[in-house]
Amino acid sequence: MTHQVHAFEPPERFVAGTVGPPGERTFFLQARGGGRLVSVALEKVQVSLLAEKLEELLSEAQRRFGVDLPETAPVTGDNEPLDTPVDEEFRVGTLGLAFDVDTATVVIEAIAAGEAEVEVELGEADDDTDEDPDEPDDDLDRLRVRLTPEATRAFIERARRVVNAGRPPCPLCGQPLDPAGHLCPRHNGYHR
Repeated sequence: MTHQVHAFEPPERFVAGTVGPPGERTFFLQARGGGRLVSVALEKVQVSLLAEKLEELLSEAQRRFGVDLPETAPVTGDNEPLDTPVDEEFRVGTLGLAFDVDTATVVIEAIAAGEAEVEVELGEADDDTDEDPDEPDDDLDRLRVRLTPEATRAFIERARRVVNAGRPPCPLCGQPLDPAGHLCPRHNGYHR
């Protein structure tokens, strides 16, 4: 089976966004460029971790390679909704990050969830295989984006806004509050 690599080096626009009401949101990474639009679905925690790890990557690139970084994201950040149509190309299983010293750019790679991530394998592993189980399969679809440090900082800020725009947390247990409240375990199941 053939796989597709959707490469945007650099994209016209690369953002994290959601579709749906709070509590039922689906998270997407969306890249646009060269007349193409690619949207891949992922989990809220993946968006949050991606923003956190990108921040760490930029700090490490500055420390190790002396890369000039913008102090903050541009004041006029991208607050526009996702481009339509939002057609899911694949669901992300693995995210990879790298810093290219030669071009001073950040490379983000979103790799489709493989069958191994969906199925639970039973039995012992075959010792004759040469594959590293931590390496993603080469035959999986992927989205590869190359961003400048400024564009990376703007992506981080938007991703954080998108993650924090959901339902507010319960002040007692930290679980998300629905508009009708929720059964708080800290109140022995009474509505809060």
